[in-house]
Amino acid sequence: MVSSRISSGVIGLSGRVPAVDTDPVLSSSLTLAGTALPLVGTARVYTCGITPYDVTHLGHAATFVWSDAVASVAHALGVAVETCRNVTDVDDVLTDAAIRSGRAYDEFALTQEFLFDRDMRALKVARPDHTPHARTHVQQVVQLAAALLRTGHAYERSGHVFFRGEATMVASGLGEQEALRRSAEFGDQSDDGRESAYDVPVWRPSPPEHPAWPSPWGWGRPGWHAECAAMAWATFGSSIDVLVGGEDLTFPHHAYQAAMVEAATGVAPFARRHLHVGAVHHDGVKMAKSTHNLVLVGDLLEQASGAALRLMLLMRPWAEHWEFLPEMVPAAAEELERLYAAAGRPGGDSGRQAVLAALAADLDVRGALALAQAEGGAAARTLLDVLKLTEAS
Repeated sequence: MVSSRISSGVIGLSGRVPAVDTDPVLSSSLTLAGTALPLVGTARVYTCGITPYDVTHLGHAATFVWSDAVASVAHALGVAVETCRNVTDVDDVLTDAAIRSGRAYDEFALTQEFLFDRDMRALKVARPDHTPHARTHVQQVVQLAAALLRTGHAYERSGHVFFRGEATMVASGLGEQEALRRSAEFGDQSDDGRESAYDVPVWRPSPPEHPAWPSPWGWGRPGWHAECAAMAWATFGSSIDVLVGGEDLTFPHHAYQAAMVEAATGVAPFARRHLHVGAVHHDGVKMAKSTHNLVLVGDLLEQASGAALRLMLLMRPWAEHWEFLPEMVPAAAEELERLYAAAGRPGGDSGRQAVLAALAADLDVRGALALAQAEGGAAARTLLDVLKLTEAS
């Protein structure tokens, strides 16, 4: 086989025999959100991870399974993939939960992180190459704050460092009231002293019951958006290929995270593409602890295999909001059995490229699944391999 991927090159015309490599160059074929995302060498995928204060529900799992899927598809298209999923273990919600449990915030967070990792393993989600924790990146947040102050994109008020956010709000395309409503949902308006309601804390003072670190502006802790901005910048540099998170993180979190890095580095865009995974609903409303409608991954794993649950989460467009129904679990298991049966049928490589092309087209799992079941053989085995749907994977 002659392949430019591994060959040292051929000298002389007599050595230029016809290539038998059936795979064309696929690294330029990936599209996300309807826009081409050509890749060269290494794809950098950053996923906003958990705040480890509670158990993993299906809404969380959907984001992390899709993040794992985009990394696996990129690898199948011929590029290396470097992944990062942060842990937000400095957060007021986490601290409050730890206080209620009577445990130190970091000890409490590690316990919850262990339970989360166990669920991810069951769903075939690969452990990321990097798992930065907010509590180990406080110095990087201080450095980010200093950079934003130096460039004029932030200001200090009574121990706070605020990022100037009005341009970020305007760029979001949201109306002022909607932007403020979304910010309030995440507590972005809880600090005093800011010049504008759209400004957000990069650094803020800590009350006695919250963890605190020294800084040029006094003892305090990082702001949420600044944590992710600093962790991503410290891990991958000034830009990434894909930024992944739930749809609810579009604004304010991802908008401010990107804006901070871009303001400090002068490099834009921070993320070439965004993968904002649609929300999972149950009983007619978005799955959330506050609405008491959680469906826990651990409970579902008692009913079906991790591979079946993974397929259930992937059997729809990634940006689609959807309603979980209990009957979806056995239906996904049956769909997976049909795919296994198709993989066992005789079949050559004719459908393999079509399956990869479907996955490259905005992660069209449903289209790839239909092709794999129709073609069988290598096509079905390719889909099982790329989407990690075998129990042995």
